[in-house]
Amino acid sequence: MIQTTASEPAAAAISDTRAVLLHAAAKEIHQHGFKAASIATILQDTGLTKGALYHHFPSKQQLGLAVVDEVIATDLAARMLDPLRRSVDGLDVLLAYMDWRITAMTDADVRLGCPLNNLVQEMSHEDPEFRARLDHILQDWQAAIAQVLREGQQQGRILSTVDVDASALFIVSAWEGCWGMAKIRQSAETFRLCMAQLKLYVLGLMPR
Repeated sequence: MIQTTASEPAAAAISDTRAVLLHAAAKEIHQHGFKAASIATILQDTGLTKGALYHHFPSKQQLGLAVVDEVIATDLAARMLDPLRRSVDGLDVLLAYMDWRITAMTDADVRLGCPLNNLVQEMSHEDPEFRARLDHILQDWQAAIAQVLREGQQQGRILSTVDVDASALFIVSAWEGCWGMAKIRQSAETFRLCMAQLKLYVLGLMPR
């Protein structure tokens, strides 16, 4: 039987409190942006005290950076980057994920936009630390796409003339651009049309 110590329940409670605060903050930031995000609303939504919040996050900036690292980056990795990296057929995984995005997107999904894209637009010129953390996510995304394309070249599924790094940069940039256009028009159909064209671009990298 596994033995537990008296400190383990307390440690679990601390971890749970931190997670509750992080996800409430992520929701508030997604709805209102980082600068307009309300600490009072986060505390009201969680039922926690200001002391509890500042015990885990000494400042609003540190709370926001934790949302970037532990919510936004983690979510992107779980949904797309990790499956791309694990698969021996990453190109098929990428195309399937694009198909899912095209078919499943709704007007409700695009109403607030992409959390990553929102913060890139809001905070890149405001805070160097935010800019570095956000760019790290984008670089990871670009690297994962580049690896998929590079492996596709090795498999003969991507043209040998393709600059995989430049193509990956374009794919990530266009993907986030699709989010931006869909948000400003409040239209899932705009997202679907844009992503369908991006999928055609990826297919165009393959031999006929």
